[in-house]
Amino acid sequence: MYLLGFDIGSSSIKAALVDAASGKCVAQTFYPKTEAPISAPRQGWAEQHPADWWENLKLATHDVMHTSGISPDEVAAIGISYQMHGLVCVDKDQQVLRPAIIWCDSRAVSLGERAFNSLGEDYCLRNLLNSPGNFTAAKLAWVRENEPEVFDRIDKVMLPGDYIAMRLTGEARTTLSGLSEGIFWDFRKNDVSEPLLQHLGIPQSMLADRVPTFGFQGETTEAAAGELGLRKGIPVTYRAGDQPNNALSLNVFNPGEIASTAGTSGVVYGVIGQVNHDPLSRVNTFAHVNHTAADPRLGVLLCINGTGCLNSWVRRTMVPEGMDYNAMNRLASEAPIGSGGISFMPFGNGAERMLCNAEPGASLHGVNFNVHNRSHLLRAAQEGIVFAFMHGIRIMEEMGLHVSRIHAGHANLFLSPLFRQTLANISGAVIELYDTDGAVGAAKGAGIGAGIYRNTHEAFDSLTRLEVIEPIAADLEATYDAFERWEQQLRRCLD
Repeated sequence: MYLLGFDIGSSSIKAALVDAASGKCVAQTFYPKTEAPISAPRQGWAEQHPADWWENLKLATHDVMHTSGISPDEVAAIGISYQMHGLVCVDKDQQVLRPAIIWCDSRAVSLGERAFNSLGEDYCLRNLLNSPGNFTAAKLAWVRENEPEVFDRIDKVMLPGDYIAMRLTGEARTTLSGLSEGIFWDFRKNDVSEPLLQHLGIPQSMLADRVPTFGFQGETTEAAAGELGLRKGIPVTYRAGDQPNNALSLNVFNPGEIASTAGTSGVVYGVIGQVNHDPLSRVNTFAHVNHTAADPRLGVLLCINGTGCLNSWVRRTMVPEGMDYNAMNRLASEAPIGSGGISFMPFGNGAERMLCNAEPGASLHGVNFNVHNRSHLLRAAQEGIVFAFMHGIRIMEEMGLHVSRIHAGHANLFLSPLFRQTLANISGAVIELYDTDGAVGAAKGAGIGAGIYRNTHEAFDSLTRLEVIEPIAADLEATYDAFERWEQQLRRCLD
């Protein structure tokens, strides 16, 4: 018996096939093999077409099934992880009406701020736990104001994972955690926020029907099974946004536990056990995968947009052609802690929530043409990302979330010894790296939702810890000095 997990990212679509009995991944892949394009018709916009996600999902599914040699009859359940906060609009025939407005698109910031001011800070933060900001609800309001001909044809709005589930099952559905991340959910009333919908002019009928995060959400149709090379009737039993799912993948379910990623965006995600919020809405609070009104489990999410995209930009523009990330990391390590006085602001990928939706852009400071070389610039980029993490961690600590241990997958920037050691040094946290990823986590989530695993302990008993990184005492002073210099420069940029 096997579990199939999908991770619908903005860079690629990943698929993983997990042996339910052993918990081990037997095949995994991703498509496209080069980073998926993001369309930016105007500055601050970011769009992808959902049809491209589906085409790459088909390729990934055929690949893992062929590579594993597993019969489609042996696939017991499907789980889905997806890029958060996107907006997909479909008509009554389930046809997409416009490209998806994805997570890093900042066009709706002003509409979210208008709603925040009109509905009132107290209502938004106490009930929604966030400012409407630049999330799905605000993006839909932008469509209403700027593309009324599209808005009038909308039957349902969905998040990216909801769209993939619709293609699999033929049913447009969403989850409580999805409504929460779209800023549609009122945590005090435990229902959709009518005041928000009324203010934004959104009929509640546009929201998809709600299904449990874990449990039956539909089953593969004959048409979907034919396209994917699967069998008809496989149940979809789990769905969550990429950051809650990453936490699930790392066995992070309970208050005080922390998960982190450093892919296209960088995230620190901590679980709290009470309904709470940041008074300035610089970090976001959403329903975690195991949240219930009776037993709250909320994820506090710090997101830095300019993380992996800065690292890939640096590789494209600052190193010799053909140099891979491992070689680039080694070159960066040749520079001293603090990068010889250079501070790199990693904010070149849209508005940053932890900076109160400011968009200062990426910038380099302190470069001396007679002193600095490529290694200094490369190290400054990674240190700048880490210091942005730490700036946000301080906000999370103000909410009472103590960061002493960070769980992360052995992937993306956590493959860089320089990055992970700098993060351990500046945060004081022990970092544990695990052999897992979002698609594997989605597969195990499907096993929980299908009742194949009795509980989360059984599902993640096979999780393999690869490495533990502890702060290095001798490096702490130099790291703190570099961080303080970086924060001073950040204040100047914001001023």
